[in-house]
Amino acid sequence: MRHCQLTGRAPGYGNRVSHSQRRTRRRWLPNTQRRRYWLPSERRYVVLTLSAKGMKTVDRRGIESVVAQLRRDGVRV
Repeated sequence: MRHCQLTGRAPGYGNRVSHSQRRTRRRWLPNTQRRRYWLPSERRYVVLTLSAKGMKTVDRRGIESVVAQLRRDGVRV
């Protein structure tokens, strides 16, 4: 399933509405990317699946802080 490990963003669900107003189910997928970050404290890379907003959060807070939070939340990194 496509979801962000940091923000928890997952696919949204709703209806596709045609010109004649017929409704069929559809999904909006989040913009998730697999990113590799260097973790200096452990001298290794960690691979995270992040949304675009999650990547901005890592840039703002730093990878060490983000990994610590993910581990507190029970995510295996």
